[in-house]
Amino acid sequence: MTALIERLIGRLPIGWLQLVHKPGRLAAALAGVTFANVLVFMQLGFLGALVESIRLPYAAMNADLLVSASDMNTLADGSPLPRNRMAEALSVPGVGAATPLLYGKLDWRQPDGTIRTLDVFGVDPAAPAFRSPGIEAGRALLQNADVALIDRGTRNVPAALFEGIERGEPQRFEAKGRTLTVAGTFRIGGGFSADGYLVVSDQTFLRLFPQRVASAPNHILLRLEHIADRSDVIAALRAILPAYDSVVRTVDEAVARDQAFQTTQRPVGLVFGFGIVIGVLVGVIIVYQVLSTDVADHLREYATFKAIGYRQRFFLGIVFEEALMLALLGFIPGILIALALYAAVAAVTGLPVAMPPTRPLLVLGGTILMCAASGAIATRRLARADPAELF
Repeated sequence: MTALIERLIGRLPIGWLQLVHKPGRLAAALAGVTFANVLVFMQLGFLGALVESIRLPYAAMNADLLVSASDMNTLADGSPLPRNRMAEALSVPGVGAATPLLYGKLDWRQPDGTIRTLDVFGVDPAAPAFRSPGIEAGRALLQNADVALIDRGTRNVPAALFEGIERGEPQRFEAKGRTLTVAGTFRIGGGFSADGYLVVSDQTFLRLFPQRVASAPNHILLRLEHIADRSDVIAALRAILPAYDSVVRTVDEAVARDQAFQTTQRPVGLVFGFGIVIGVLVGVIIVYQVLSTDVADHLREYATFKAIGYRQRFFLGIVFEEALMLALLGFIPGILIALALYAAVAAVTGLPVAMPPTRPLLVLGGTILMCAASGAIATRRLARADPAELF
């Protein structure tokens, strides 16, 4: 290893030799860097899962544009819309179809007494409101009263229940004082605010939520004609729909607004952001302590080099060499542990916790910068030292 590093850097690897000279200190430093890496990876994983779980229901919608209340920040909040906004939108050239979407939330009590929270979408069964093959295949079933389709990705529900439904064995459960028959499945996946999704007809929705009315949907899904220019249609819609109660966005714009709001305004997003900062600070402190102690232990040797003419950049090179070694050696176990934890969390929670290709590069670059910053701070004492005072 020493010969390889010497060949790479073109000189004796003093920093590496100082690190391996005390294996106990090296092991403690690597454990600290690994811990910081795992902490940052996990916070990024949870933040990424939050962002992805927000995107998934939008991605399932068969829509080009979304008309929502002007105070809408997320799919679940915002005031209901007047239904006549749908008729006004259909009057705009280029709009091919419009479908109202009702949103609610209900609790599903399991046989063991536990409760699963489900986001409920109410749609007109005659309209293709979703692209999901499972929902599209089950639209005819939704025409029957109190029939529902359930998200196969619903968290902590036995797989056998979904398998039975897919074999043609409907499941029944009580919700909001009514008996729902679950006759089909689809897949979106649970998020941070609910365990899964349920799709029912608009009439079943209104029976489940009697305080809601058909004339006030939460969103209106718009599909454009193939020849329509999206920008022109959006401009026309924004001109005809009153801005005080409605807003027109592309689905991607609605996703971006929802993600931005939940990651910067909601506590869960802020917690994950602070977790990343804490992980970096932990790594900086640990690496600084190791490098600072190492500089102190070799201060006389460094002073000798300084007295015979070596400049500060030489000492910075040694400390940065140590910092780079710590960053690289701590990163490897860090990413391996994070991958194992990602798989475990995804299996237990059903959250879309995954490792995108760019994340390891981002964390590695951050780790190197973190260790380099610690090294620069650790050499301040040496920069101020007078060789004559050290002998």
